[in-house]
Amino acid sequence: MAKSNKSASTPPIDIGIDTKDREKIAGGLSHLLADTYSLYLKTHGFHWNVEGPMFNTLHLMFMDQYTELWNALDLIAERIRALGFHAPASYKQLGKLSSIPDTEGVPEALGMVRELVTGHEAVARTARKVFEHVDDAGDEASADLLTQRLQIHEKTAWMLRSLLK
Repeated sequence: MAKSNKSASTPPIDIGIDTKDREKIAGGLSHLLADTYSLYLKTHGFHWNVEGPMFNTLHLMFMDQYTELWNALDLIAERIRALGFHAPASYKQLGKLSSIPDTEGVPEALGMVRELVTGHEAVARTARKVFEHVDDAGDEASADLLTQRLQIHEKTAWMLRSLLK
């Protein structure tokens, strides 16, 4: 008996969240991914280039921060995929979606800290915007991810801000 050339189709996603809601949430998470990636790049660059009396403190602090951001990227992208959409994965796509501006040149150490405070607060605002769609859709998994990200970014902004006093 000959096998059919027809391949089995992929079943539709049926996780209790309709397609339009999943699309809105994935779009918001794509912005969160872009902001997180932009902040990761900025933090890693500052780690490489920090100088001055606070060098060791900031160099190590920035390393902890960029490592945390790097690990978060996978969690956010995988949630987008679990919702049935492709995660943005190019500099061009991420640049269009990010609300965090690039840094021109190399700021002095406390300038780096100021920029990172602003960056963490921007990511927190982006995460907060997605909650409306998440709540409306009853997407507890995305809500949990967003809550964790908010806690981390708000705490990190507070810790960095404390260095500026």
